[in-house]
Amino acid sequence: MNHDHYSDKYIRSILESVKTIAIVGASANTSRPSFFVTQYMISKNYEVFPINPGQAGNKIAGAECYASLKNISQPIHMVDVFRNSDAAFGVVEEALELEPLPKVIWMQLQVRNDEAAKLAEDRGVQVVMNRCPKIEYARLCGEIGWAGVATGVISSKKTKLQDGYQRYDIAKK
Repeated sequence: MNHDHYSDKYIRSILESVKTIAIVGASANTSRPSFFVTQYMISKNYEVFPINPGQAGNKIAGAECYASLKNISQPIHMVDVFRNSDAAFGVVEEALELEPLPKVIWMQLQVRNDEAAKLAEDRGVQVVMNRCPKIEYARLCGEIGWAGVATGVISSKKTKLQDGYQRYDIAKK
């Protein structure tokens, strides 16, 4: 896999297929990007499990926080790594101990560890590096365009309005 470029189809297929997301490195600080991502993904109807040993037992963005991936009692489809590139390898190793394996390892913006990616891909797990699922979701469904950001996505299809205000769904329905 070429980790320098991901097709919209690849990113969309991941975001449409996963239902549970563990965010390793989630923060309870409401001004941190990991908090925004946790809150946003919850708002898009993903079941999110924040992982932060210092916050275990507390709630982050309304979701119960866990000390580690192994403390979650249900299958995790995607592990979102909000740690630095060096720490990503250990997170991937821990994720690959889960049963069943996650479908996706997603490393946040500025997080890239090719060795960790190879380890995951050798086990059949999809990998995304140096991307943010919140940004990608918003880009693919058109929300990010509200802020005047050029998305690179051109479509004649009307986006699907969800419940609430100004919420669009990534699904092509």
